[in-house]
Amino acid sequence: MILLSLAVNVLVLIPVLALLVADAPAMTRVFGGDTPSRRLLACVYGAILAVSLALLVMIVVVGHPQAAGWAQALLAVQVIYKGASVAAVGLRNPVIASNLAIAGLHAVTLATS
Repeated sequence: MILLSLAVNVLVLIPVLALLVADAPAMTRVFGGDTPSRRLLACVYGAILAVSLALLVMIVVVGHPQAAGWAQALLAVQVIYKGASVAAVGLRNPVIASNLAIAGLHAVTLATS
C-alpha cells in the first residue's frame, strides 16, 4: 500500500504542478490567480512530489530499510493537512474533494502498514 500511496502522489502532482506552472485557466478557477500564496502551495506540492519519488526509488530500487517509515511520516503529514483543509476551505472546492480521496487512501495505507 505504501507504494500505491507514493505512486498516487507522483501521478497526481506531476500534472497539477505542470498546470499550475502553465497558469492553466482550470487551475485559476480552483486555486485562484498566480499569487505568492499559490506559488508557495506549488513549492509544497513540489516537495511532496520530490520526496515521494525519492522514497519510491529508495524502497523499490535500493531497498532502504528506513524508507517505509519515512514514507509513513510523509503520508501522515498529508492526511493531517488535507483534513485541515476541509475546515479552512470548505467542501465545495474541487481541490478539497480530491484531497479527501487521497487522504482516505493514505489513511488506509497508514492503518495497514
